[in-house]
Amino acid sequence: MPKQELPVLTTCCTPIAEAALDPERAADGAVVFKALADPVRLRLMSIIASAGDEVCVCDITPHFDVSGPTISHHLKVLRAAGLVDCERRGTWVYYWPIPERLSWLSTLLSVPVTA
Repeated sequence: MPKQELPVLTTCCTPIAEAALDPERAADGAVVFKALADPVRLRLMSIIASAGDEVCVCDITPHFDVSGPTISHHLKVLRAAGLVDCERRGTWVYYWPIPERLSWLSTLLSVPVTA
């Protein structure tokens, strides 16, 4: 069977299949994966990323059976990992995903599987 050529992707970083992560980038990536390893934070990230633009914490909190301060803690971890950013507007805080960080994560995980 002839070997199929894969399309050339133009991305911001080299997929791990082409170049292994250096220790600094691996440590940085571990922070991201550690942040996403919690079910509440993974759900938070999913809600924020799927919102399209930004989402108010007042719209996020009702999706969870945990207290507001617990949600705030988990959002702080996602911010520290560079996955989301936020802005306070009066009483409420609005969150949005960091596209470059999600793109980096997507590229890292998009390694072609060979049989």
